Amino acid sequence: MSTTAGCGSLQSSATEVGGERMTDDRPVRDGGTLTVALNADPDKLDPTLAQTLVGRTVFAGMCEKLYDVDAQGKVVPQLATALPKVSADGRTVTFDVRRDAEFSDGTKLDAAAVVTSLLRHRDLAGSARATELAPLKAVEATGTYGVKLTLKQPYVPLTAVLADRSGMVMSPTALKKYGKDFTNHPSCVGPFRFVERVGGDRIVLAKDTHYYDADTVHLDKVVYNPIPDGSVRLANLRSGDIQVGDQMVPVDVKSALTDSKLQLFNSPSLGYQGIGINVGNVKGLGQAPGRVDTPLARDARVREAFELSIDRDLINKVVFQGMYEPACGPVSPESALAPGVRASRCPKRDVARAKRLLKDAGVKTPVHIELKTSTTPEWSRIGQVVQAMAKDAGFAVTLRPTEYATMLEETDDGHYEAFNSGWSGRLDPDGNIASFLRTKGAMNAYGLSDAKIDALIERGRAEADPAERAKIYAELTRRANEARALIYLYRQKNYVVAGKDVAGVRVYGDGLIRVKDAGYAK
Repeated sequence: MSTTAGCGSLQSSATEVGGERMTDDRPVRDGGTLTVALNADPDKLDPTLAQTLVGRTVFAGMCEKLYDVDAQGKVVPQLATALPKVSADGRTVTFDVRRDAEFSDGTKLDAAAVVTSLLRHRDLAGSARATELAPLKAVEATGTYGVKLTLKQPYVPLTAVLADRSGMVMSPTALKKYGKDFTNHPSCVGPFRFVERVGGDRIVLAKDTHYYDADTVHLDKVVYNPIPDGSVRLANLRSGDIQVGDQMVPVDVKSALTDSKLQLFNSPSLGYQGIGINVGNVKGLGQAPGRVDTPLARDARVREAFELSIDRDLINKVVFQGMYEPACGPVSPESALAPGVRASRCPKRDVARAKRLLKDAGVKTPVHIELKTSTTPEWSRIGQVVQAMAKDAGFAVTLRPTEYATMLEETDDGHYEAFNSGWSGRLDPDGNIASFLRTKGAMNAYGLSDAKIDALIERGRAEADPAERAKIYAELTRRANEARALIYLYRQKNYVVAGKDVAGVRVYGDGLIRVKDAGYAK
């Protein structure tokens, strides 16, 4: 990945959008409020329970982690003082934490606080972190600032896991005081502290005087506004009502290219977007899968026919101006293992074969499917394209637009047939797979249960040799695609548009807008 400083004009050809630009290092003046428009309202502001990318963007302003990801996609220390030390057998991991850090409520960061947070992430009912911390056998403080992790098995993805929400450390004082209501009173170590949340309208953060690096933080406040419609986000950027627009889609990026008052940040995505299918979720997340009585759930041939009715290239061209790329697997091309994983190409649309599969499956056509989609204009268009294409193969797709947070709740509970399922992605491929495809995984809303997939996930976690890991994830990708509980469709790029007077913003491959160094240009 490359970074480019400065803020050149967007008055350039649309083809230049392909170049990566993740930072702006112009000098920044102190003071002011930065308003960031998100494409959806975040779910719970609790690192243990949260699932959304927009929530991660808010956390990036107020909840630091043991480790972070830099512009080159490398894991670097954040609240930890150095990369962890791992024993020869891979089962013991140790690290120290900063001695100068305090939570926003004034509680001092120490090893005991880390132990409290890690055990909560692993054990709290409904935790979205449970699967990625499942190999964690024990956590203990080895002194005021020393932490020791004991693992059930070697766990190669651990450091990358601790560079995201599993590595966020929460104030033990706030956890004890608020319990399950921590989401309304979040307290972490970060450049900004939580002030208020008005559902569907705004989340307000203010500069945290307790922060160990507070002298380098320029802004007084950061406000996050959910604005699902990208064209409305762009209009607000042009009017100056907001200063940063998150997850801007290609059609709006191309429009922004004509405006000399705006600047663009973009980076490759580590994640994917697709269509999730309920194949066994009858009792909710974390529960044993059961029988779902729909044609899609009963027979993998029907799911294959549905996939073959879809033209990924056409979706990219019609909906995204050709500025994204088709995807047919969970491993990002940005992953170090990607060259050994990308062994197969995405299947092309084949209506004739889709019809034969439906006939072989003995289902009555048209096969009726209800597809839940988020309320963004992009997914409305994707839904309409999928609806039209699937009709040719013998499917009757009904679209059910649903507010994003509500859709997450309903799909987690198993109240759906198919829905738009996406993930912002992680550096290690395990982070794109285990929580979603493992039996009773923390985010396996599909109810998928496949013993061979489970075994491959365990092997991938324990295997240290990159070449062998790549082979494992190639096989995992093949088996996941055969199961088709999640039909991968496309991989987006992270496009962020900001006013020309905004400087110091960082947008890396994880898609997060980092505002620690942000402010208004001098």
